Amino acid sequence: MAGLDGVGPSGPSFLFYRDRYGGALDASSYAEALPAALRCVRGLCGGAAPEDGWDAVDLLAWGRACCAAADAFAEFGEGRVGGYAIGDFKVTNYMEKGTTGREVATEAALSELAGSGLAFSGAGRR
Repeated sequence: MAGLDGVGPSGPSFLFYRDRYGGALDASSYAEALPAALRCVRGLCGGAAPEDGWDAVDLLAWGRACCAAADAFAEFGEGRVGGYAIGDFKVTNYMEKGTTGREVATEAALSELAGSGLAFSGAGRR
């Protein structure tokens, strides 16, 4: 694979997430959120995943998009955003009514893909 350690078809490694992206999740939280992030980013990229021939710029954008989506899924899950938990006191950000974790992850991933040409032209808000 051309040019960027830690990014491959199975997603960015935890070391890439922590050291290159600057993520704050622990390894197990990242691993738990990564499958949803990969589904999200592959969907935004028309099913594309890193392969031989991708340049370092595309690999970096794809890897960062996966990391951004993983952060969003780790914080919000895939369901509705908002809420409050009293047991183990957990507060998440309240966002507009009806927003889901998937929508937050999509927006985060698209911001990392901007300018790369990887985002499928059919992607957008619903």
